[in-house]
Parts: sequence; structure tokens; C-alpha cells
Amino acid sequence: MKNLDALYSELTLKTNAKLVLLVLDGVGDIATAPTGNMTPLEAAKTPNLDALVGQGCAQGRMLPLAPGITPGSGPGHLALFGYDPLEFQVGRGVIEALGLGLELKPGDVAARANFCTLDAKGLVTDRRAGRIATEVCEELCAKLSAKIKKVGDVEVIIKAGKEHRFVVIFRGKGLEGPLTSTDPNREGLALLQAMPEAPQSAAQKKTAKAVADFYKLARPILAGQPKANGFLMRGIAHQPHIPLFQDRYLLKAACLAVYPMYKGLAQLVGMVKIEGPQTIAEQFQRYLKEYDRYDFFFIHFKYTDKYGEDGNFAAKTKAIEELDAALPILLQKQPDVLAITGDHSTPCAIKGHSWHPQPVLLHSAYSGNDKLERFTETGANSGSLGVFEAKYLIRLMQANAKMFDKFGA
Repeated sequence: MKNLDALYSELTLKTNAKLVLLVLDGVGDIATAPTGNMTPLEAAKTPNLDALVGQGCAQGRMLPLAPGITPGSGPGHLALFGYDPLEFQVGRGVIEALGLGLELKPGDVAARANFCTLDAKGLVTDRRAGRIATEVCEELCAKLSAKIKKVGDVEVIIKAGKEHRFVVIFRGKGLEGPLTSTDPNREGLALLQAMPEAPQSAAQKKTAKAVADFYKLARPILAGQPKANGFLMRGIAHQPHIPLFQDRYLLKAACLAVYPMYKGLAQLVGMVKIEGPQTIAEQFQRYLKEYDRYDFFFIHFKYTDKYGEDGNFAAKTKAIEELDAALPILLQKQPDVLAITGDHSTPCAIKGHSWHPQPVLLHSAYSGNDKLERFTETGANSGSLGVFEAKYLIRLMQANAKMFDKFGA
């Protein structure tokens, strides 16, 4: 039986179409009584999105993995890029390290870390250390780097990210992931010990010891900090092999993202990272400048997810309005195919990622017109795209760009 990806590859045609995937991270939400039974998308004033919908588009909902499964950002984005998250599993540390511009060597194990606040008993009281400023994170990482060069025969490389986030790379012979997280995933619990995931190997056990030894050295250095006196480690893994985006889809792709993790995800599949822009308006302006150089643009907007995780309905609504206000910049060079969606839902009521399918809007000359007035969860529920797995979005974008030959006679 022919593999479906192989069939898509056989049918793929090279065209001059321009495709844009605009990701409002965690945009999906749920209506609850405290918010007037509205979602942030429904509450936001979005005249430019409304006008785009009025031109005619298709809407629907997407499952990042499968019904009831809550995805992390890595699986959520890999699915948007058309890679089955169950087939291509990537540690969050690898993604973050690549996004920060670090080069991973064969055998390196990378971990994504968060500074956190611990009480006198060692229990986590704030998993994000009050979202300390990036400058504070940089100072603390510099202090750790100066005092911890190696653990045993394993080199330790530390690099600061945004706010409370940083990356640790373990480099040496005989290392391997993945390991379990040290993050208890909620406040009031103690840090966990990083352990090899089954089946265990000697290399995983050595890596777990290196992580434990790093904790022993690092925690006393941070002990006097008012907020960031501890840290959590997640996605402790080595870099897997993944087919390149351009080879898979015949599309030269670029990434316009601010946060390192999303740059890393894009780089992992071979997209070109475009550095510099810090606001969504600047990202759209850079898209205009780079329009002729690439076929596919992945544009990432973080703040819908950030405020969803904070449970801040008003701020999440305002973030959507901020993106909407900048949208006319992008539309100065309207792509042949424009998809607007999230990598998952981050409901304010849950204050975290959830299993709810995220809404998606698809606009092209051939998308059809669902005759909806706005882009919302409610509207998407009645859209012609229905509910489908996120890994097929890129294929629908290609189809709308007329990039597929006919199958069969």
C-alpha cells in the first residue's frame, strides 16, 4: 500500500504561488459564563479579519494530534508544518537550542529550562519565576556558566532565552535522550528527577546522572535569588532526523518569529530564520521585503498563548486586536493562499494548553466561501473544512495553490 506522503510527493507540482501560514499561538478558546459566554476571538474587534472573511474563505477546526490529547508547542507546530507529531517526536530542548542559534553536535542532549521559585521546603510556588525580565535571566545564566563548565566528563553549555527561559546543552561521549521532565507541571509540588524513558540505555542513564549533578551544582548558586532560586527542565533529548520542508513540499520557506522555540522548530525542518522583527507589525513589514525571495512564510504571534496561560481574557482579546490592526500590512501583498490558525487552543479558563480543536481560516481564489461574517470558534464549527487533523493543513494549502496533479485517470 502506497504511503500517503509518498502519494502527495508524486502529485506535487512546482508553481510560483505564495503561501502564508499565520499562527496565532494558542488562539483557540472556550466560551464560559464569566466572560459572557464569549471567546477572545468573539470579543475582539477585528475589522480587518472580518473584511478578509467577507472576501470569501473556508473555515473549520483542527485536531493537533487526536481527540482529547493536549499537545505541546512542538507537536502542535510540527503538525502545522505537515509532519505527523506521533512519527516525528522532537524534544523541546532541541527546538529551543536551535532557535537560540546554538549548533547541536551529534550526541548532544539539549534541555529547555525555566527559572522557577521554590519555597523553603523546595516546593515550586511559581513555575515561571514571576516571568523575570530577560536581562535578569541573562545575568543568572552568565553566573551559572561561569561556575559550571563541566559535570564529570560532560561539558555544560548554558544560553539565556526570553524572560524566564533558558537552554542547557550536555556535550560529551555516550549521551542520549529522551529523559523525563523535572517539571511537576503545577505549583505546590517538589521538582522531579530526570529519568530515562523506556527502554532505558546506558547512555540515557549517564545523561540522567549529568542532569542530576548539574542540579546539585546549580541550586546553591541560585539559592539567594528572590524569585529565580530554582529551575525546571523539560524536553531533554537529542536531535532526530527530519525530512526538509523544501524537499517535502517544493516550497522555499522562511520563518518570521520572535521567540526562540518557534525559530528552532522552523529551523529543524529547514526553514530560513529571518532575524530582527520584534512586533507583529515589524514581522509583516519584513514579509513584504522578503516576499520575492520565498514561496512559503511561517509567521508566528506568541501573545495569544501567553495571555491564555495567564488566564487574562482581556489581554488575550487585546492581543488579537493588535494583530488585526497590523494585518493590512501583510495584505499589501496578499499571498495566493493564506491560512490563519493556532498550533493548539489555550483557554483562559484552563490557563494552559488544551485538547479543544483550534479554529482555522483558509483563504484563496479556490477556497470557496462559507458565507460567514467573522473568524471565530462558533463560525469555524459550521465551516466547510469541518474538523480535520492539523497535519493536513499544509496539504490543503498546497491544493489551494494548485500544486497537485490529478490522481488517477
